[in-house]
Amino acid sequence: GMQTPSLSRRRFLSTTAIASAPFILPSGIWSAEVKPNDKISVGFIGVGKQNGGLMNRFMGAKESICVAVSDCDTNRRNAALNRANGRQKNKDCKAYEDFRELIARDDIDAVCIATPDHWHAIQTIGALNSGKDVYCEKPLTHNVHESIEVMKAVKKNKRVLQTGSMQRSSREFRVACELVRNGVIGKVERTAVNIGGPGRPCDLKTEKDEPGLDWDMWIGPGPMRGYSSVLSPRGVHGHFPHWRNYKEYGGGMVCDWGAHMIDIIQWGLDKDESGPVATIPTENSKATKGAQLVYAGDIPMMHGAGLGSSFYGTGGRVECHRGRLGFWLGDKHVAGNHGGPKANLGKELDKIEAEYLKDAKVKLYKSNNHVGDFLNSMKSRKKP
Repeated sequence: GMQTPSLSRRRFLSTTAIASAPFILPSGIWSAEVKPNDKISVGFIGVGKQNGGLMNRFMGAKESICVAVSDCDTNRRNAALNRANGRQKNKDCKAYEDFRELIARDDIDAVCIATPDHWHAIQTIGALNSGKDVYCEKPLTHNVHESIEVMKAVKKNKRVLQTGSMQRSSREFRVACELVRNGVIGKVERTAVNIGGPGRPCDLKTEKDEPGLDWDMWIGPGPMRGYSSVLSPRGVHGHFPHWRNYKEYGGGMVCDWGAHMIDIIQWGLDKDESGPVATIPTENSKATKGAQLVYAGDIPMMHGAGLGSSFYGTGGRVECHRGRLGFWLGDKHVAGNHGGPKANLGKELDKIEAEYLKDAKVKLYKSNNHVGDFLNSMKSRKKP
C-alpha cells in the first residue's frame, strides 16, 4: 500500500543489478512469437499525456489491444484503465501500481513506455529480459552507458525495440535527408539544429505530498527529494510535465527536442551506426546554446541555429522542421514552403521528388505510421 516504502530503493535500483537480474520467466517464452492472426497484447507503463496518445494509436490499430496499464499515480492509472475498457468495450485491461507486475505477465507481447527519461533504461531492460518487445519513448535513455546496456539486452533477448523518434515517419524529413544523401546540395560543409538548452539541476521546492502517488516509485533511480507538482503534476493533466527541464530526470530541450532534430542530422549524414567524433563546448560555461558536435569529415553541427534541422552544402542548403521545408541551390530558393513564397508543403515535396530525386541512388525507407512500423516488425521479426 501507500504507507510502506515501495521497496528497498538502493537494492532494487542499482541499474546493473536489474540489468543483470535474471527475471523469472515461464518456460517456452522464447519460442512463443506472436501468431499472425492473434491480437498483439500491449501493456503501457507511465500513463500520462504521451502514453494517452500512444494508447489511442495502439487501440486504434486493428492488430493490437491494450491489456494493462501501470502508473505510480492512482488518478492517472484509474483514468487510463477506464479509458482502455471504455474504448475496447470490455473489462480486459488490468491496472498496476508497480510496473514489474505488468512486465512479469507472460501473456503480454509488448510494452509501451512513456515514463520520465530517468526510468526508461531500467524499464526497457526489465521488459526485454522478460521476453517483451518494447516501444519506448524518446530520449530512449538518460546517458550513453544506459544505451549500451539497452542494446545488449535487445541482442541477448532477440527482441524488437523501437523508440518514438516519429519524425522518421514524416515525409518532409525523409525528403530533406534524401536531398542531402544524394548530394543534391553538394558536399555537406556544416549542419545545425535549433532547439532549446540543456537540463539544469533541480532546485524545485518541496510541496505537500500528492495523495495516491507512490513518490518513491516516481523518483526510482533518481536522487531522492521531496514531492513537486512540477515534476509529477497532481492528478490527470493535459500538458507535458516539466521534469524534462531538470537533468536528474530529463536532459532539457537538448534531449527532449534533440532526440528529434539531432536524429534527423544523423539520418541525413548517414550516421545511424555511429555518431559525432568530437564535441566543442561553448567558452562561456553558462551558455545555453552554441555548443558543437563534429562528425567525421570535419562536419560540425551547431546547436541553436537555423530551422529545426538544417544542412549546408557546397551547392545549396536544406532546412526542415515539422510541416516546413526550404530547399536552396546556391542562394536561389527552388522549392519548399519555408524561406520562399507561400506554398503547399505536399505539392512542394511532390515537385522535389519529381525534379531532384527521380533517379536518386539513395532511397530512404518510406513510413507514414510509426506505431504501425513497430507492430509490423513484431510480426515479421525484421526491421521495417
